[in-house]
Amino acid sequence: MNKKCLAMMVLGASAFVSTAAMAADIPFPHLETTGRGEIVVKPDMAVFSVSVVETKKNAVDAKLAVDQAVTKFIERLQAAGVNKKDINSANIALSAQYNYPKDHKPELVGFRANRNVEVTVHQLTKLNSYLDDALGDGINQINNIELKVADTEKYQQQARQKAIENAKQVAASLAQGFGNKIDGVWQIDYNTDGLPMPYMRTNTYMVGSAPQSAIDQSYTDNNIVIKDSVNVIFKLAEK
Repeated sequence: MNKKCLAMMVLGASAFVSTAAMAADIPFPHLETTGRGEIVVKPDMAVFSVSVVETKKNAVDAKLAVDQAVTKFIERLQAAGVNKKDINSANIALSAQYNYPKDHKPELVGFRANRNVEVTVHQLTKLNSYLDDALGDGINQINNIELKVADTEKYQQQARQKAIENAKQVAASLAQGFGNKIDGVWQIDYNTDGLPMPYMRTNTYMVGSAPQSAIDQSYTDNNIVIKDSVNVIFKLAEK
């Protein structure tokens, strides 16, 4: 990675404007760096969202149809070992459907019910079987699949330590290049922007379209990048 992207140095005056302290004049030789670090990890869990949409002549029948599909799906998930707390299915939307003939008043043709189910999967190898169960239980839409990592804080700390080491290495290199050396830290400005970016799957597989092992691997082969950064003002040795 280009060092220009990793660090910024200003001698004599602060270049950071994120805080009033860093924008203030500093009455001694110093330099400023931005250290960056990142960790690449394999996902080990996922959250997926599915929904069932039904249109019926009346609102009661529409609601009943989606409730039945969701109930069957939840029962199958729990039978497969999914904890109830990892299933969120409370929301439902009902809307009247109209036909709009030309030069006539709108005509009520039925009611559409839409109910979503969000499932947290802690065993990624079971993800595809849960999706297959959803399609077999009357769920007619897979909205998204979000791949995640369970122990986020551990990897966040690793990325943070890499950012700190990067800031120190860049500062030492810059100081040496100008015939000087680092003489301690004056100020640290830390605002994390490194929360892991979940990997969103937008494609799904039809049941039986590929071997189960190949489908499972298509999820676990993806990576999640966790980043962190730190701004540091270092003091330079007095000459």
